[in-house]
Amino acid sequence: MFEKLFRKKSITKILEDAEKGYGEHGTSLHKTLGVRDLTAFGIAAIIGAGIFSTIGKASADGGPAVIFLFIFTAVACSFAAFAYAEFASMVPVSGSAYTYSYVAFGELVAWIIGWSLIMEYSIGNITVAISWSDYFTGLLSSIKIPALGIKGIHVPDWATMDYLSAYNGHKHAEALVNAGKSFANLDDATRIANNAWITAPKIGGFHIVADLPALGIIIFITWLIYRGMKESRNASNAMVVVKLAVILLVLAVGIFYVDTANWNPFAPNGVSGVLKGVSAVFFAYIGFDAISTTAEECKNPQRDLPKGMMWAIIICTILYVAIALVLTGIVNYSLLAVGDPLAFVFDHINLKLMSGIIAVSAVFAMASVLLVFQMGQPRIWMSMSRDGLLPKSFSKIHPKYQTPSFATIVVGFVVAIPSLFMNLTIVTDLCSIGTLFAFVLVCAGVLVLQNKPNIQRGKFKTPYVNSKYIVPVVFIAVLILGFTNYKKETNAFIFNTPRVYEPVHFITSLNPSELELVKGEIKNSSVKINTAENQDATAYLNGLSEDQYQNFMDQSTVNVEKKYESGWGLFKHKIPMWIFLIICLVIIYYCITKNLSLIPVLGLISCLYMMCELGISNWIGFGIWLIIGLVVYFLYGYRHSKLGKQNSPAV
Repeated sequence: MFEKLFRKKSITKILEDAEKGYGEHGTSLHKTLGVRDLTAFGIAAIIGAGIFSTIGKASADGGPAVIFLFIFTAVACSFAAFAYAEFASMVPVSGSAYTYSYVAFGELVAWIIGWSLIMEYSIGNITVAISWSDYFTGLLSSIKIPALGIKGIHVPDWATMDYLSAYNGHKHAEALVNAGKSFANLDDATRIANNAWITAPKIGGFHIVADLPALGIIIFITWLIYRGMKESRNASNAMVVVKLAVILLVLAVGIFYVDTANWNPFAPNGVSGVLKGVSAVFFAYIGFDAISTTAEECKNPQRDLPKGMMWAIIICTILYVAIALVLTGIVNYSLLAVGDPLAFVFDHINLKLMSGIIAVSAVFAMASVLLVFQMGQPRIWMSMSRDGLLPKSFSKIHPKYQTPSFATIVVGFVVAIPSLFMNLTIVTDLCSIGTLFAFVLVCAGVLVLQNKPNIQRGKFKTPYVNSKYIVPVVFIAVLILGFTNYKKETNAFIFNTPRVYEPVHFITSLNPSELELVKGEIKNSSVKINTAENQDATAYLNGLSEDQYQNFMDQSTVNVEKKYESGWGLFKHKIPMWIFLIICLVIIYYCITKNLSLIPVLGLISCLYMMCELGISNWIGFGIWLIIGLVVYFLYGYRHSKLGKQNSPAV
């Protein structure tokens, strides 16, 4: 039983099957892609939500020093890209990390990685569809044609967001208003969510809240993918040209408005401020691996796939760093915590035309990301179907369009329906953790195959540097740094020191009597700020310095459980980091004993670290997703596996 779960596919057999076109439906994929097309697909996948949205929040947290986070994330992705490129050169077929894991680890791990890739592509596309909807509705509202009496095309708020966000926004708004904040002073996101809930049509007591623009763009993109790779390539290339032209225009115009005084201080919130945006910045890079799913449609995959991946990451990193420097140079970093930072900075300097151009280009940028992600998932399912782990229908190739037609339609439904109802934050983090897990296994796969002499190698191989001494020394140096420069934070982590809740969490968790008690304590506090006169408790607490806030919470008579996170409630958030540290020790052992290659080791460690930054709730969600996947595997995949049937003795 155990051996059957980890049965492996040989590279020779995979390549033989690919040469035969797999023979299931008599049609193979159309080979049309070169290096330029692959690079464009990579740029299409990477330049999207990151540069038009998440770069703002990351810059607000880290200041101009956020460029180091972009560089760190790019380097981490580059380590993973080396591993992807080596596998793509060895196994130039569709399937990406799924196929690579089948070769390195065996069937069960391959299934797990294929299942987790559904989180990257399908759930990632839900994220992008929701973001695209926000940009599109914002663009419509900015359309003004006085001659026709048009003062903006406004889509009702209840038709532009998910049910959970509207409900939570309404409850959050009620709590803040009860704490003394007026509706006019609510942040935009809370105010819009509250309005969506209040104005939504009802059936009985049920509020109808659904993101309709997200549904529309998914239907269009699915149709485009269904029609063929050539059409998808042409659409992707056109959208890439548009958004690159706009980004270069932003840089060319914005550089003349840069005030270098805004770069001082360069890292206002230190290392912790920079690292705070790690999840958002990583999400800006996911998708480069989608290039590897197109291997069978490449003219020369062993040569072109590695080049396409590397060029895409290099070009996108340069653009991210340049944009971050321009944004933080035009306005102070603290003003950039907005959903549309590029448009915002040009509004700030009264260049309305530029902000309009950016709004239009953002719609194209997000659509191109949707295109690449929506193209990748059917090809993963097609590969799994070819191996018998999914029904044959998923590997059916359309006789005219030469695309995995059935899988494409199913992916359309899988993405479209949840995009109506799911919360953006939830799907973003789930997408990131699924992607990072794939990166970790691909890097580990290269290490597993490193010293096996009977493995057929491709034209590209990751440069070898012995990690035997480098990795242990770096780990020891990090430990020394933690116990010296960051002694307080390190001790708090090890000894699980109670941590005070953030002001908004604290205020919104209070019942009415506790809230009145805190208002009284604010009124009698020796620290006076303007907002205290209006009894806006949240604004008052946010206006205190870190030491003042800590002192206020220490003296408050509110129940201690409401003020501090401690015990198991605090420790559970540290579990991913403890897992990371334990795995690092295991990796160091194998680096010393097996002389592992440095680049994939660094890729594994850096991607695993970013997984740990996503928090325990996302690990639990990911774990539940994997358990569901294992149930599906044992009910269907294990019994229908072609590799299992080939290895079974004849009866």
